[in-house]
Amino acid sequence: MTTDRRTLLADAALDVLADEGMRGLTHRAVDRRAAMPPGTTSAYFRTRAALLTGLVTRLVHLDQAELHATAEELPPLRNREDLVDGMALLTRRRLTGEGRRRSLARHACAVESVRDPELRDILVPRENAGREAVRRFLTAHGVPDVENRTDTLLTCLDGLVFDRLVNGGEVRREALEGLAAAALR
Repeated sequence: MTTDRRTLLADAALDVLADEGMRGLTHRAVDRRAAMPPGTTSAYFRTRAALLTGLVTRLVHLDQAELHATAEELPPLRNREDLVDGMALLTRRRLTGEGRRRSLARHACAVESVRDPELRDILVPRENAGREAVRRFLTAHGVPDVENRTDTLLTCLDGLVFDRLVNGGEVRREALEGLAAAALR
């Protein structure tokens, strides 16, 4: 658990957003979730925009750490089966436990970012170990237009996660195998 109050409040804001949605995200709700006196969140994040920026910045930090851990946990991607295994691990992490909560918050923030360029800039896909592993894998397999294929594959993977968040259940391995096959065409 962190002792930095801004981080603690951003984590509480993530929890509020995951549990109550964008309409439930208020300074008071974050104060309550963080077990802080009323007005604490406002002292650190004066406006709703500042609160959202702090929340999204924290979300990206946590996502980057998760992607790094996932990439380190997997062996190097050598074949299609390895790629599918990596995607399966990532989707499981994004659909269970804290990963599910962050996924719910991430998608709510993505919708909000349509009207807020600052949030969009923070949420833009970043370089990370997972993206780099996919890029290297596709390059090693002679795939043309590696950047576009990497973006398409990861965007489709994100879409599968979103669908399972909304409709429940797991991402089927067959769907991941289809994505891998399409990326390698």
